[in-house]
Amino acid sequence: MRRSLLAAMTALLLVSACAKMRESRINPFNWFQRSTETTLTPAAGYVTPTDDRLLVDQVLDLVVEPIPGGVILRATGLPPTQGFWDAELVPENGGKPVDGVMTYRFAVAAPPEAKPVSTQPSREIIVAIFLSNIDLEPIRMITVQGTRNARSVRR
Repeated sequence: MRRSLLAAMTALLLVSACAKMRESRINPFNWFQRSTETTLTPAAGYVTPTDDRLLVDQVLDLVVEPIPGGVILRATGLPPTQGFWDAELVPENGGKPVDGVMTYRFAVAAPPEAKPVSTQPSREIIVAIFLSNIDLEPIRMITVQGTRNARSVRR
């Protein structure tokens, strides 16, 4: 009889302790609450970066080199002087072709100070991008624009 009374009292104490532990910080089930959704968008919105680079003066060459899974589009540009840098083929129209024509700007950053003109080979800049077969599917012509000219390749 004593053992069963002792077991009942112990069970009663444990159950009452569990009820108090429910709100306690010691209870591991209280350590993490339900997840809540927060937004990381700034109140003023995101600032859209502006591209202050210039177009290369002339596009000398445009080559499409097939590789497994797509092509490499390589363009050679000629700026007016030495020192131009940060060259890139920047897609127009949000990177979508218009009527089958994909257009890129041959963008370059101007040197911080005046540089000599020197020889043509020393001024040439080569840039390239990869276009997958999926990207190429709606494209029938690719155009790369410079300041004085543009070059195009067709399929």
